Amino acid sequence: MKIAALLAACAMLGATAAYAADADILTSKGCVKCHAPDTKKVGPSIKDMTAKHKDNKNAVDDIVAKLKSGKGHPKASGSDEELKAAVAASIGR
Repeated sequence: MKIAALLAACAMLGATAAYAADADILTSKGCVKCHAPDTKKVGPSIKDMTAKHKDNKNAVDDIVAKLKSGKGHPKASGSDEELKAAVAASIGR
């Protein structure tokens, strides 16, 4: 059910089908524990993250760097590809 909600949120945000298909990585990496599609939980909503980073061409790389360093966000584990897929899915790229 959560995956369906994330896929719907990504679709509503204008994400491509390719990124919407990667939305399950948000669940597997634990992102949904703190980030919801439309409402703030512990962290900002996916909708808010998309709006914040819409003009930043390097947003995916910038956010992955924060996730790996643990600065401004709890340190995330995973390969670069997994983290990039999770970030891209969360900000609709």
